[in-house]
Amino acid sequence: MSLSSVRSFLAERAPEIAIIETSASSATVPLAAQAHGVEPAQIAKTLSLRVGDAVVLVVTSGTARLDNKKARAVFGGKVRMLGLDEVEAVTGHPVGGVCPFGLAAPIPVYCDISLKAFDVVVPAAGSPNSALRIAPDRLAEITEAQWVDVGQAPPAD
Repeated sequence: MSLSSVRSFLAERAPEIAIIETSASSATVPLAAQAHGVEPAQIAKTLSLRVGDAVVLVVTSGTARLDNKKARAVFGGKVRMLGLDEVEAVTGHPVGGVCPFGLAAPIPVYCDISLKAFDVVVPAAGSPNSALRIAPDRLAEITEAQWVDVGQAPPAD
């Protein structure tokens, strides 16, 4: 269902965007960056979070880490990652393919401002070997996401 639900979502909301399928896994940020020829920071990773009884998705730069203090302030409570066994049941996507497109049920989507550093980002597309290229503002537009600042600054090199 996952890849096909993303295809259906894009056909309706962004028919100009093509899904890129690779033979290489893109299930982790380093693998995705290698498979798509971009820097790890340009990968748009989707975090599945629980805040109390609610679930939210936060799309952030591949190298950004969640700042728990900022996230608590934005979402009004302590956030925790969904368990691996919960992710697919809640999103409809397997771990490694989680994205804000074609979800199993409506889930609020948030885009972290770390994505705005790039003209194009590369989120997964519903499977561990699929992705797409999209401008951050377009990603927020088609997923009806709100922009938030919940990331830690990346460590200095």
